[in-house]
Amino acid sequence: MKGPPFSSMLLSFLLWTSMSLGLSWAWTAPDCAIADGSLLLNISYYIPFCSLAPGLHLFASCSNVNDLAQTLRAVPQSIEVLCLQGTVSTLPADAFGNFPKLQLLRLQLGTIRISSGAFQGLDQLQHLSFDHPAPCCMSLFLPTDALEPLRFLNSLSFQGYCLNYSQSIRLPISLSRLTLRHSCLTELQDLQRLFPSLVSGSSPTARPSPWPPFLEVLDLSDNLQLRGVGVRALRGLQIHSLRLDNTLLSELDLLNSGLLHLDSLSLVATGTEILPWNVTAFFELRALDLGRNQIQNLGDGDLPSCRSLELLSLQANGLQSLPTRFLNALSQLQKLNLSMNKLGPNLLLPEGLVSSSLRVLDLSYNGFSALPSGAFSSLPQLQELWLSGNNISNLSSESLGGLRWLKTLDLSWNQIKVLMPGWLSYVPALTSLNLLGTHIEHFLGKNLQGPQNLSHLQLSSFGVLEFYPPWPPALLSLEVRADGYIQFRVPSGEPFLFLENLTLQTTYVLLYPENTTVHFPSLRHLTLQGCSITIFSNHQPSRLFAQLPLLEHLHFWSDHDCTEAVQLTGMPRLRVLELGDLSCLYQFSSVKLEMLLKELPQLEVLALSNLNPGNLSISSFRGLDLLRVLLLNSAWALGLEDSLQELIPQMPQYVYFSDVTFTCQCDSSWVGPWATHAPNTFVYGLEKSICMANASDFSKTPLLSFLSGHCSHDPELQVFLTSFILVLLLTILALLYCPRWPWLHYLRTLFHAWWRKLCGRHPRSQYYYDVFISYCGQDRAWVLEELVPALEKPLPTGEGLRLCLPERDFRVGQDRIDTIAASMESSKTTLCVLSHQALVSPWCNLELRIATYYLVAKPATARLLLLFLEPINWRQLRSYHRLARWLQKEDYLDLPQDRANWMAFWDQLRRRLKKAGQQKED
Repeated sequence: MKGPPFSSMLLSFLLWTSMSLGLSWAWTAPDCAIADGSLLLNISYYIPFCSLAPGLHLFASCSNVNDLAQTLRAVPQSIEVLCLQGTVSTLPADAFGNFPKLQLLRLQLGTIRISSGAFQGLDQLQHLSFDHPAPCCMSLFLPTDALEPLRFLNSLSFQGYCLNYSQSIRLPISLSRLTLRHSCLTELQDLQRLFPSLVSGSSPTARPSPWPPFLEVLDLSDNLQLRGVGVRALRGLQIHSLRLDNTLLSELDLLNSGLLHLDSLSLVATGTEILPWNVTAFFELRALDLGRNQIQNLGDGDLPSCRSLELLSLQANGLQSLPTRFLNALSQLQKLNLSMNKLGPNLLLPEGLVSSSLRVLDLSYNGFSALPSGAFSSLPQLQELWLSGNNISNLSSESLGGLRWLKTLDLSWNQIKVLMPGWLSYVPALTSLNLLGTHIEHFLGKNLQGPQNLSHLQLSSFGVLEFYPPWPPALLSLEVRADGYIQFRVPSGEPFLFLENLTLQTTYVLLYPENTTVHFPSLRHLTLQGCSITIFSNHQPSRLFAQLPLLEHLHFWSDHDCTEAVQLTGMPRLRVLELGDLSCLYQFSSVKLEMLLKELPQLEVLALSNLNPGNLSISSFRGLDLLRVLLLNSAWALGLEDSLQELIPQMPQYVYFSDVTFTCQCDSSWVGPWATHAPNTFVYGLEKSICMANASDFSKTPLLSFLSGHCSHDPELQVFLTSFILVLLLTILALLYCPRWPWLHYLRTLFHAWWRKLCGRHPRSQYYYDVFISYCGQDRAWVLEELVPALEKPLPTGEGLRLCLPERDFRVGQDRIDTIAASMESSKTTLCVLSHQALVSPWCNLELRIATYYLVAKPATARLLLLFLEPINWRQLRSYHRLARWLQKEDYLDLPQDRANWMAFWDQLRRRLKKAGQQKED
């Protein structure tokens, strides 16, 4: 046996020994939360969280960062989102080079200087933001070329930072959203100095831009010092949306800014008192947001200049009336937000609302007490009507007359007590109805007759709510709230055939008659808030949720006392389980966590909040082989038995302890080393966890400090064991490499095999390669594109073999013939790829000659396999190869000319190579 491999093995053993004696590295990242948002959508409720962009799930959120390199070493390299909060003076070059999949980066690091090349390697980054929580101007220096490596950057944000020391920052051509909020901007002309490429010809030294400057969104909100624009300060810039919310910039200054293109303008909370008709007409705006201003009256003369508007928001302006022909003048308007005004009974209906193009109308919180007959009959194309927060008490079918295309109706938080039959008969296209915050006590399904495709329904009552069939046949989502109880009256046992999402927030859920049941054959997401735990009791005469064959997510929070056990049965596909405030689960010794979870074989996420499960042992998680997330939130006196150590190789990928108090016991001493060594598990929260010795102990003793101080080994014994093991191993190493005793070679081999078996690995092969591949240059494309991936890629897409390709693995300057011979000898199998071109190639013939020589000289160990890319008569092979003998033994394969047969060909080739390799090893 050679020396270097054994030295590596011995070094690994020494390293493992030092780890077991206290020297370790951790995957647990202090002050970092790492999670996969796709596993638990509301994970932000339990652990610190940073905002995600659509389609991104794997994130790391780190706080108290002062040593950036140390923090990033503990973060997995596969994350998509990274949020850093702390104090870092300089962002060094190649700071994030180990995170090639990063797509969103949020930096909240105080006063910071960015080095050139800091973002090198972030080829997939799409969102970059520099944030400071306080509305002040922190200093930030950004080099000119800092953003050049970000070829796919889509959004760039600076919030609370001052860029006074930066200039001529080159923006990526992919950028579509630029945000500067709470910055030091005093006028828009400052943008010319910061980003010359935005404005054409703004700087004589700036490189000419190969594309016309364009931004989807330019957000300059909350710049309290922004008062001026500057003549032609934005000439050449094309913007789809400009946001100037909470600034003192006059919209009239935009007329001389040189801005050529603008579709949307937002002037929220700018103190505007009149409709900016001139700016709207100049740019032919399609969207204008004037929310939270002081526009109390609209002049008839201003409206014709705004005829290009498709969206207009006048939310919270104190409007008391509208011009008589308001919507007639805005012929293109599709969305109108008039919420939180004082229109009330002064609104002229229908004369004041006449439009053939309006699609969305928001009249929430305007003090309406009634809807006149035919109130919206002049809006035939209306699809969304929002009337939340008014004083409406009565509804009739005539109130909604003419709304034949209405899809969404929001009547929440009104004084509605009774729904008249047929009140929805004039809205046949309705799909979503919101009646939360109303006073309805008896809800009859027949009162929803009219709409055939009603799929989303929300109901509530401040007392009790009785729910009568027939249910809407197309219902997909149902939310019901009641302060008292909810009663389902199901005399015929009618099922909710297509219901996928159900939310119940009440004290008790009852069935009448008691010997019936409700069927939810399609339910996938169930949320129960405040419900009595008897809803899942087997001792009830009937169960509301007896069988839920497709349920995937159960969220159940209840603070009720109970006298019966909870049985979660009939949910074979449950994937996410969230339980909270169910302390009565553990009032009875017969009720254990393992009993609650025993019939949930597909469970991937388990979140327990405000529970006291006592001691957790290996039996608590028996059968949960697919568990990926274990979250314990707000637990008291939690104990982790040492039997859990048996689960360490199969522990969930993510384990979170949030606001957990443990019991101070040495049975949990394994927790610290496990959390810091965890090879397959990310552990969060142990660093901040405390423990209590007994019920009267309220001292905040850190858990890990207690375990290391009270449960560690004797330091003198630890030093003695370390010294003894090191001396013993060094002595064995000296004896094994002593040349005077050749018999020690066999002892060394035996020890090496025993060590690898102890580590759970197969004996190391004496061969460096699995397959040596011989081919000609004309066949290179097929070999590299088809053969190599099929053999070299890891399972299941490939075989995971180690291949030797001459043009890839031979070093420059080596003698080619010697290298070919040595490589074949150190390979388990030689595979010759033959074609008509290969037969006339000198190097292919040489490699085939060498392989044939080994086959003749060492027939017991040499293995040769031929692969014919095209039909070739074996008699065309040169006689000196002496291949007839092996061709007759079928040591060859023919590539099928029909690509549809390649899958079977790959399987056959892999089996032949594996068999040849095993024969050579034997």
